[in-house]
Amino acid sequence: MGNHFVELFDQWANSYDQTVAGHDIEYRDVFIHYDEILQQVADRSFGHVLEFGPGTGNLTVKLIIKGLSVIGVEPSSVMRQIAQEKVAGRAKIIEGHFFHFPQNLTVQTIASSYAFHHLTDGEKAEAIASYRNLLPSGGKIVFADTIYESVKSYQKAIRDALQKGFHNLAHDLQSEYYTTLPVLTGILNQNGFDVEFEQCNDFVWIMEAIKR
Repeated sequence: MGNHFVELFDQWANSYDQTVAGHDIEYRDVFIHYDEILQQVADRSFGHVLEFGPGTGNLTVKLIIKGLSVIGVEPSSVMRQIAQEKVAGRAKIIEGHFFHFPQNLTVQTIASSYAFHHLTDGEKAEAIASYRNLLPSGGKIVFADTIYESVKSYQKAIRDALQKGFHNLAHDLQSEYYTTLPVLTGILNQNGFDVEFEQCNDFVWIMEAIKR
């Protein structure tokens, strides 16, 4: 994951919660049902949770409320500070990212929301292979992220954004690494996971992968 993403997170941190609340019309559809999406990720999680990209801590709080033990791994120092204030010592929020995290953890669930698209498909495959080694049989990966049913539907999303005049959204769709259901299914199956997807809005799906 490139350093330019971390810089973007630092700049976005103070307005992030307003964006996910729907105050930015360009991204409103991306964050439809945001609270319910995070709650679904929390509901599907269990045991000790390793959360990647907690951002300002919104999912982390839901995991805590469920009574789960959470370690959040966040690359942005500004977002990390906001998350630490929200969790108020009830979870650990540490510096790191999808590839840089403590390796000696006992983890039953790896969770994330709105973050996995920052990795290329090759990096996604590398990350999932490392998570396979960390999780026990029956352990889960539960991610909510923008995913597409096919390359064709991904390209249509870009065209739709441009037609609506949502040039920032179109730029993000073109410059980040949004993947497809078949690609993720293949990666997960090859690494010993059974996976199911549930669509939450026009952009976001929940991926629940259970290690065989």
